[in-house]
Amino acid sequence: MAVGIRNPYLRVLGIKVDTELSGRTASTIITAEEEEEFRRFASNDDVYNKIARSIAPSIYGSEDIKKVIACLLFGGSRKKLPDGLTRRGDINVLLLGDPGTAKSQLLKFVERVSPIGVYTSGKGSSAAGLTASVIRDAASRTFIMEGGAMVLADGGVVCIDEFDKMREDDRVAIHEAMEQQTISIAKAGITTTLNSRCSVFAAANSVFGRWDDTKGEENIDFMPTILSRFDSIFIVKDEHSIQRDITLAKHVVSLHSNALREDKEVEGELSLNFLKKYIAFCKSRCGPRLSPEAGEKLKNQYILMRSGARQQEQHTSKSSSIPITVRQLEAIIRISESLAKMQLKPFVSESHVDEALRLFQVSTLDAARTGTLSGVEGFTTEEDQEMLNRIEKQLKRRFPIGTQVSEFAIVQDFVKQRYPEHAIHKVIYLMVRRGELQQRFQRKALIRVQ
Repeated sequence: MAVGIRNPYLRVLGIKVDTELSGRTASTIITAEEEEEFRRFASNDDVYNKIARSIAPSIYGSEDIKKVIACLLFGGSRKKLPDGLTRRGDINVLLLGDPGTAKSQLLKFVERVSPIGVYTSGKGSSAAGLTASVIRDAASRTFIMEGGAMVLADGGVVCIDEFDKMREDDRVAIHEAMEQQTISIAKAGITTTLNSRCSVFAAANSVFGRWDDTKGEENIDFMPTILSRFDSIFIVKDEHSIQRDITLAKHVVSLHSNALREDKEVEGELSLNFLKKYIAFCKSRCGPRLSPEAGEKLKNQYILMRSGARQQEQHTSKSSSIPITVRQLEAIIRISESLAKMQLKPFVSESHVDEALRLFQVSTLDAARTGTLSGVEGFTTEEDQEMLNRIEKQLKRRFPIGTQVSEFAIVQDFVKQRYPEHAIHKVIYLMVRRGELQQRFQRKALIRVQ
């Protein structure tokens, strides 16, 4: 006689929590011996460098990137203000640049070492998959809500690869989750707010595949609203250097030749399990705050950065793609707090502020000032800007409104006048984006609209 089961069920005979694989929580009970070991390790003066060296040791170089990743894993201190608002303590990091620079490998390592880690690819991720979705249950026919990657990574890190392949609408959907760390849902009669208290570690390529310095304005197409939500932005380039190529080749060959041998602990590096437990211990036991001396130093440095940015904008007559605002000041505070948390210190010292300022200088500030992040608003030198203005004036003078000309003929005409070809294409691109020109016939002809 057959027996029908209306609702399936699962009988649990035993549970074993696996903390070794990627994305697993390390919420295991920490023994007194382990706590004593962690406190001895935190009292070491070289704890910051040891942790940085233990971040993806099989990847050669990228010391500053690994140090920022260490700060991302530990995070700053989350604060609840008297008026009920909260300030996030999690650090967001973006890697931009050439393929083959181990960006995806770094993301995979962070997913493995983080107590809670979720890895996703931008090409296969939608707004609902990253935030939350409302679906109809097949059995009860009622609407239920399912959390996305950023909800599942609450308290950890969400790694988003191929960030540039995401649609613009999907990137806008994570604005609230990145800064306010909440996800608001109002669908199918369900109105609620979910927590997404996680760090975002993203990697993206250039529009052209490889980073092209001659086309700085066209390399990326991110909006300033998404860029300003990242505390640290690195431009990763595949620089051609004979000495570096020799060292890198030796490192890769040695990795492949020793791959089949038994794993050996490298001196000065921490095991993956120890690092995962130490991160969970520091995040649960320590919440550093700024000391008065560190706060005074940060205030003075912020004023200097603002005045420097203002002078550069006046000098170049261009607004910066990454403006120095309070959001950047909070990013430096979060990095300082994470450095203190690594050492289980209750207060941030001036040395932590110095290192946080250095990391911010070599990442976001350096990328903005050198013009490699000119894809948003445009960061060019004064001489280049004058040349672009001359090309635009001549183009408008010889190209009346309503006329149509061949783009190839225009470019060749300006090349004969000794203007760089990339500068001519840059002016045409800017005028098309402003709506002054239109491209027709598979971009072979230009029409002057206004």
